[in-house]
Amino acid sequence: MKKIIAFIFCAFTSASVFATLPPLTPEAKEAKTLADAKTAYAGRAGAYQLCQSINKVADQYRVPGTPAPAACTAPPPFVAPVAAAPAAK
Repeated sequence: MKKIIAFIFCAFTSASVFATLPPLTPEAKEAKTLADAKTAYAGRAGAYQLCQSINKVADQYRVPGTPAPAACTAPPPFVAPVAAAPAAK
């Protein structure tokens, strides 16, 4: 039984070592870069909205005479990353 388990373990391990993905095409790299940039911007926009909602709730419970919560900074508008120009041969 131990030999069978060891064989199955080795088979799966060796299969995962040999299973490599092909390199990305330039179009796929650009799409991935754009998707990463959009995801990062969505995170910044979400953090800004969360800051606004936290400040709104903090203002409701703030005792007069205490300082106001820190101001939220809005993220700049989304700008798509510039694709690198292909190198001349």
